[in-house]
Amino acid sequence: MKRSPAVIGALILASVSLASACSSSSSGSTSASDADFGAKPSGTLHAWAFDNADDVGKSRMADAAQQLKNVKITYDQTGFDVQKFTTRLAGGNVPDVVQMDRQYVATYAAQGLIMPLDKCFSAGHVDPQTRFYPSVLADVTYQGHVWAVPQFFQPAAIMLDKDVMSAAGVTSDEIDTSKPSTLLAAISKMYKQQGGKPSVLGFDPQATGQANMWLLGLGGQLVGKDGAPTLDNPANAYPLDLLKKITDAQGGYAKMKSFTDSFDFFGGGNQFVKKQVGAEIDAQYYPNVLSPYKDKISIETVPFRDRNGKPVTTAGGQAFVIPAKSSNPSAACAWALALTSQQNWMASAATRAQTLAKSGGINTGLFTGSPAADKAVRDEYVKPSGNAGFDQTISTFYDVLPTGVSFGASPAGQAIQTDLANAITSVLLGQQSPQKALAAAQQAAMRSYNNAKH
Repeated sequence: MKRSPAVIGALILASVSLASACSSSSSGSTSASDADFGAKPSGTLHAWAFDNADDVGKSRMADAAQQLKNVKITYDQTGFDVQKFTTRLAGGNVPDVVQMDRQYVATYAAQGLIMPLDKCFSAGHVDPQTRFYPSVLADVTYQGHVWAVPQFFQPAAIMLDKDVMSAAGVTSDEIDTSKPSTLLAAISKMYKQQGGKPSVLGFDPQATGQANMWLLGLGGQLVGKDGAPTLDNPANAYPLDLLKKITDAQGGYAKMKSFTDSFDFFGGGNQFVKKQVGAEIDAQYYPNVLSPYKDKISIETVPFRDRNGKPVTTAGGQAFVIPAKSSNPSAACAWALALTSQQNWMASAATRAQTLAKSGGINTGLFTGSPAADKAVRDEYVKPSGNAGFDQTISTFYDVLPTGVSFGASPAGQAIQTDLANAITSVLLGQQSPQKALAAAQQAAMRSYNNAKH
């Protein structure tokens, strides 16, 4: 059964406390303080990563294995699981390197369950400030140390259905989050209903799924410099108020949510094919989903804009961490750095290009988390497709990459997301004002923060 975010948040905090007390039982392992990241990689590396690896993932693993020929790499190719991870740490069955969502990283760092990797980067002659986008690196930087090797940065932007917009007489420049009155007027023009229920949305803001975009993109703050939650920051009320106006203009949140839940998001009857939405916030991967239906849709993309009209984006992603009791930290470090090297990304980009050549798909790039790798992949493999809308969309996602804003690294990272989503839902349903909902969310997030640190 699929767990709710609230349950997951509770499990991570409870499980981390257990593992913190028990993880020292591992035998033959290395502590974070005496890990020799500069040692020549050898021996066996136990990696927990790459569940359901696609063509890119398999290519990356193969290239990393070539770079570490003296290391025997074994994989647990199941998805990361909070309970499984902390149970393994408590029982002494410690993997050497683990792939996880970046929002877990500070939680485990605060508990001392993973190693700081500053010396790993130094040993590998890698400057993380150069290899990764600032927002990506900030996601895994806590209390002055870098705790993970990040990968991927798939920014969000606003994808447009030009057919829906044209039918309503709406132009692309009206979909502007920095101009609420203009945006709301455009939404009202595109919105349609049948029998009191939405049939076409002017704008799907993905209010909870893209909560970070709305809060951070419009000047709010979720995490302070010390990692503490800041959900009650006064600047956070404005985005929630705007979201309520957007949903109220389209039948209200309950009806909107019911309608969007019916979308065939990943299928042939998706909302763009069926002309069910005029504009929608999507992550960079979504053009790949729509690519097979390129002849049935007409799309364009505009950036999300901050209150001053400047493009801005947010995105999460995954990262590699090395548990504090890893038995082979040198190989783990070398493997993680190899997997995020430009050589590795270019090898996987070549594989992806071959895959797309066989399927006839459009190459949208990889969006690796590394500026240099992104540029190299784009220059080599992202060529005009013959579909102006898709080409413009791909270009827009590349254009917003440097505008990324970090969520922030917090020991309560996942809990903050859950509490924020609950606050937004409460506001959109008219149950609480933005200020009261955020105050309640802050109290809950602070409890999680304090529990995660102790």
